[in-house]
Amino acid sequence: MTARYAIGIDLGTTNSVMAAVPLDSESGIGQVVPIPQLVAAMTTENRTELPSFAFLPAVTEDRSIYALPWESEMGYCVGEIARLQSAIAPERTVGSAKSWLAFHHVDRQQPLLPWDAPDEIEKISPVTASTHYLQHLRQAWDHDHPDAPLREQIVGLTVPASFDASARELTREAAIAAGLPEQVTLLEEPQAAVYAWLADQEPHWRKTLGVGDRLLVCDVGGGTTDLSLIEVVEREGELHLERLAVGNHLLVGGDNMDLLLAHEAAARFEQQGVSLDPWQSVSLWHACRRAKETLLQPSGPESYSLSILGRGTKLIGGTVSLEMRRDDVQRSILDGFFPPCSLLDRPQAQRQSGFLELGLPYELDTAITKHVARFLGDHATSPPRPPTHVLFNGGVFRSTAFQRRILETLAAWFPEQPPVTLDSSVHLDHSVARGAAYCAWTQTHGGVRIRGGTARSYYVGFESTGLAVPGASRPLHALCVVPFGMEEGTSIDVPSREIGLLLGESARFRFFSSSVRQQDAPGKLLTRWGPNELEETDSLETMLTRPAECTEQIVPIRFQARVTEIGTLELWCVSTIATQRWKLEFSVRDPA
Repeated sequence: MTARYAIGIDLGTTNSVMAAVPLDSESGIGQVVPIPQLVAAMTTENRTELPSFAFLPAVTEDRSIYALPWESEMGYCVGEIARLQSAIAPERTVGSAKSWLAFHHVDRQQPLLPWDAPDEIEKISPVTASTHYLQHLRQAWDHDHPDAPLREQIVGLTVPASFDASARELTREAAIAAGLPEQVTLLEEPQAAVYAWLADQEPHWRKTLGVGDRLLVCDVGGGTTDLSLIEVVEREGELHLERLAVGNHLLVGGDNMDLLLAHEAAARFEQQGVSLDPWQSVSLWHACRRAKETLLQPSGPESYSLSILGRGTKLIGGTVSLEMRRDDVQRSILDGFFPPCSLLDRPQAQRQSGFLELGLPYELDTAITKHVARFLGDHATSPPRPPTHVLFNGGVFRSTAFQRRILETLAAWFPEQPPVTLDSSVHLDHSVARGAAYCAWTQTHGGVRIRGGTARSYYVGFESTGLAVPGASRPLHALCVVPFGMEEGTSIDVPSREIGLLLGESARFRFFSSSVRQQDAPGKLLTRWGPNELEETDSLETMLTRPAECTEQIVPIRFQARVTEIGTLELWCVSTIATQRWKLEFSVRDPA
């Protein structure tokens, strides 16, 4: 079957969106696809966004009440009804699965979520949760387009720019399990936002951006903050876009803002003599999100009545309420998340205790302006070249006050040439999906593409040789096998001395990545590095097969690296004395 649509999917931390454009369209501007979903038991509505929540009903619960137009009985439910259940039964509700995909300290293919649920509660893995969201999107599309199933279309699926190779591979694994096409393309979310702007501006974007301009993409969504730098360059007389740098995976966003407002509201309830129980506190968090979204929209009211169902004996059947004012909400968020700071300021890194509850590594410092300062400082050139333009993305920036604070802060840092914003008519909550659809559309129609390749440099770690010292491990060296910016569809033979590969015995293979060591070429050997230069990613515990004709347990090899056309990495260990080679996966696998 021939593809008829280009489809973009934004697999969001808190909401997922799908957009599509017919391939026979002369314009690549996609439209958001309505997503049927349960909004209450046995009640289905079309929404433009699918909340990225999964609810796991108890075995004894009547699951037929969660039936969908394409499925009579589900073992789980996702979307709006699952989000609502997070206030009623948080121990059975999965959220932030996307952030768990990037968390290397757990096996993301094991049933972990809901993270803090009692042992008797059924759990699922972050990969499975992501599969559930994507499967719902695929089934919704197939139900409405039976003659053009999603598996047969050209699909772009977005991931945070900060996702490393293993998190991308796990995302692709979830996509394939959900029924998306094998050749689904992975696209960085900030790039997708730029593509949405390009589609909105075509063919006039070259009148806005010129050679040497630098675009800071500032994406603050419900659960994460993603930063990227993109530069305009000239090749053979044509303007092109190149991605220069990406930031770290920052777990701070709109959810944190809702929680701040909930803490403030809870304190006000306490002043009224109302002490909220845990159930009401969760409900308050969700109520504050609705209040924030209502008050901070451009034509929002001056105040909002916040009500929570009563739980105490004196409040049965009643509610507790208070008024939230627009100015107060805006001031709290600006002070807590967008405070003025200098370009030399850095986020707080000091923890309060040596004992930590295990879980996602949420940012200690919620000041997004400080994270922007660190990002620009980490990727400064010599001499420093500030961004000339800013593209805002993510639902948080629907409030122009937050955009204005970022622009004012950048203007204070770079007074000689204050960056200006790129205006767009694209809805900030939908731009990533629409940009991904446009990027997929260009695969058959042509158009400007953002060059960037891999967002990180990748390294393999190996033990050095030398005399053993009692009680001391051998020094670890790191060899660059994939340089920053390596393009999709290319491969390289990594120049290096021969390295020994252990066969026929279980071994641990260690991998590292860096978003700041952008000049390291393949074969660059590091014998030491700074505390923030390399980040260890997933190690691989496995036993590589020793061929029958191989008499040695350790064979000399060199590395060959390949970036596939869909943006995943392959690392091959190639024997220098025979024809064998072994593939090492950049993904987490249970050694059992």
